[in-house]
Amino acid sequence: MADIQDPDGKLSSWNEEDDSPCNNWVGVKCNPRSNRVSDLVLDGFGLSGKLGRGLLQLQFLRKVSLAKNNLTGSISLSFSELSDLRVLDLSENGFSGSIPSDFFSQCGSLRSISLAKNRFSGPIPESLGSCSTLASLNLSGNQFSGSLPLGLWSLSGLRSLDLSDNLLDGEIPKGIEALNNLRAISLRNNQLTGEVPDGIGNCLLLRSIDLSRNLLSGGLPSTMQKLSLCNDLVLGNNGITGEVPQWIGDMRSLVTIDLSENNFTGQVPDSLGKLQSVKILNVSKNALTGSLPEAISNCVNLLAFDISHNSLTGTLPSWVFKLGLQQVLLSDNGLSGSIDDALASSKENSRTKLLILDVSQNKLSGEIPSTVGDLGSLQLLNMSRNSFVGTIPARIGQLKSLSILDLSENQLNGSIPSEIGLLKSLNELSLEKNSLWGNIPTSIGNCAGLISLSLAHNEITGSIPASLAKLTYLTIVDFSFNRLTGAIPKQLANLASLQLFNISHNQLQGELPAGAFFNTIDPSSLLGNPSLCGAVVNRSCPTVLPKPIVLNPNSTDATPGTITQSIGRGKKILSISALIAIGAAAAIVIGVIAITVLNLRVRAATSRSAVALNFSGGDDFSHSPSTDGDSGKLVMFSGDPDFSTATHALLNKDCELGRGDSGLCIGLCLETGARLPSRSSLFQVLSSLKKILKGKSRSWAEFITLLIYEFVSGGNLYKHLHEGSAERYLSWNERFNIILGAAKGLAHLHQMNIIHYNLKSSNILIDSSGEPKVADYGLAKLLPMLDRYVLSSKIQSALGYMAPEFACKTVKITEKCDVYGFGILVLEVVTGKRPVEYMEDDVVVLSDMVRGAMEEGKVEDCVDARLLGKFPVDEAIPVIKLGLICTSQVPSNRPDIAEVVNILELIRCPSESQDELGEFS
Repeated sequence: MADIQDPDGKLSSWNEEDDSPCNNWVGVKCNPRSNRVSDLVLDGFGLSGKLGRGLLQLQFLRKVSLAKNNLTGSISLSFSELSDLRVLDLSENGFSGSIPSDFFSQCGSLRSISLAKNRFSGPIPESLGSCSTLASLNLSGNQFSGSLPLGLWSLSGLRSLDLSDNLLDGEIPKGIEALNNLRAISLRNNQLTGEVPDGIGNCLLLRSIDLSRNLLSGGLPSTMQKLSLCNDLVLGNNGITGEVPQWIGDMRSLVTIDLSENNFTGQVPDSLGKLQSVKILNVSKNALTGSLPEAISNCVNLLAFDISHNSLTGTLPSWVFKLGLQQVLLSDNGLSGSIDDALASSKENSRTKLLILDVSQNKLSGEIPSTVGDLGSLQLLNMSRNSFVGTIPARIGQLKSLSILDLSENQLNGSIPSEIGLLKSLNELSLEKNSLWGNIPTSIGNCAGLISLSLAHNEITGSIPASLAKLTYLTIVDFSFNRLTGAIPKQLANLASLQLFNISHNQLQGELPAGAFFNTIDPSSLLGNPSLCGAVVNRSCPTVLPKPIVLNPNSTDATPGTITQSIGRGKKILSISALIAIGAAAAIVIGVIAITVLNLRVRAATSRSAVALNFSGGDDFSHSPSTDGDSGKLVMFSGDPDFSTATHALLNKDCELGRGDSGLCIGLCLETGARLPSRSSLFQVLSSLKKILKGKSRSWAEFITLLIYEFVSGGNLYKHLHEGSAERYLSWNERFNIILGAAKGLAHLHQMNIIHYNLKSSNILIDSSGEPKVADYGLAKLLPMLDRYVLSSKIQSALGYMAPEFACKTVKITEKCDVYGFGILVLEVVTGKRPVEYMEDDVVVLSDMVRGAMEEGKVEDCVDARLLGKFPVDEAIPVIKLGLICTSQVPSNRPDIAEVVNILELIRCPSESQDELGEFS
């Protein structure tokens, strides 16, 4: 066993120094009399490597079972040396090569051999005939080729023979009648030819016959009627001819009959009604004719009945719904009449057992009865390609387990019932090629598992409901050849699984949604909609002029709109073009005046603020380079203040922690104790500070403003993401908590009507417990206030986080600017990359890179590689999508930060409390 590896450590109990392997070694069993190893059973241990000759040293082995491992190589051992061996099981491994011709030459003691599900090839050795005591032989699931060895039929003690799923060819040799102990034979899925041998009927103990998926021909031998003990007769997918014999009813023990995919002709025999034990009857894909015999109603244990793809005629018999069948497949025949009568005559308890009903491609007519709603367990309902009329019954919404509903190619009319939305398990809905009208019900968005939706070739009107955007698994949509109007909902761009969206030949208008799928949609899916526009249809969209920029919403000045209206009320002396020109000129003049006045106000405010915030006065202060006149100080406390030293520390350069965009940060290293001084203590600090400052510079002391924060020892998020060591990085759980915490902090600011203006990773502080804190938001108040709607460019120095509207200095700045910065922050946390990366020959913008990966279906590759795949995909991808939505170029398309918090809490998996490495290792 030295050549075998044990990667899972299942053989850890095997100790060479242990003198009693019989008691302590796992998988080892000994003969209690001789204390010799008799059984070696190591099934499913995950072992790998090759079999070595060490195995042959266990001379008294009776059973060797190494099934379900990863062993490889060829079989070179001569198991004939193990004279007591009774059972050899090497199934479900990776053995390959051919079996030596003399492998079975001395196998007199073997009772059971299984080499199933490996990769053996070549012929089955003729020496197999030497295994005279063999009772079970399983060589299935390999690549054995050639013909069946003649010596096989000399194994008179053989009870089970399985040579299925190989490449064997030739005819089944005569002489099978010698296997008079045979209980089961499976030659399934080979390339055997010729007829079923007559001698098989003399194997009177046979209980299972599987000769399916071969090339057999001819008729069934009449000797088979003697097989009264046979339970399973599986002959499907061959070329057997003739009629289904009447004598088949004499095989009273049959439970499974599969004669499908052959060339049987004639009628379904009445004698099938004698088979009261039969549960599965499949005669599909033959050339059977006539009607379904009423005698089958005697098959009281029948569960699955498949007679599809034949040429049967007549009406649908009532016993179909009376027997309590689970599967009824009658498709592709010539059955006619109504389904209502057959369904109405059945009992309610038998209806609830039906799982699959397929009557498609027949000549059935009449209305779909409302009693179809009683088939409460139904998973598949296919009534397509018939002549059903009337409306779709509303009670169809009661089929809560329904996965596939196909009513296509009928003559149905009326509207699609809103109760369709109750089918939460529905995966496929096909209603095409009917005469349905009305709107697409919005409730269809409640069918959360829907993958395929086809309503083509109807008379459906109205618009495409935006609720379809909730169907995250939706892959195929076909609304072609209807009368749909309106625009395509933009929300559909979020359907990441879409592969087909056919809306051709409708009356839709407007621009296609912007998204990965819609950017590459097949133009043929858009034909026949003359009002659709965009690059895909090679038709430019009408230009939409931007809304006028409002400099001051409280202004009472006339707008271009009011000017036009006042002119309109006068006499129509001038032409329309002249009126437009005058209105435009007036608007320009007013705009120039407004901007001039605004600039004057800005300059005055700037000069006043510069005096108020000039921190350069006094010669005794420690000066730091690159501190401009508009900078303030951020003070961080830790512990209870000792005012005799603390106040001077504010003026000490050695206590400076760093510099931000609007000033410098000073840490007061005070006595240990409370995390933050009390309110009264802070007032004492400020009072003491002002006394000192008045001795230095009276004017400066009057205008000093301090922001007092709790000291946060964990540093900022930027350092954790971009400056940490390769061994210490943020886990996914930590990243998600930081994103959620930052969102909650920003939501609190917005609730207080405070806009941060400067959100970036260096302004997210991490405390000792890993909780994020949004910082630097108050510094904007220290800057010169130019106007409520005009933001100084000084506060925004974080490249990559700035919303597009910052490029226009006169545009209104709202909370949506913070949302944009937050979206960039989300992408930065998830990917571990900076918002803007400078390469040698290129500049990579993070949001553009992630959006491109999303369109290519490679968004998972964007997650920080340092996580080594240890993250939940069902959290990471929605978080990335949320980040991209927050970075929309249009502010109105960005969600409020409160909505962001709600979405993040919904994304959070219920298993977040589990240990992350254990969860994804």
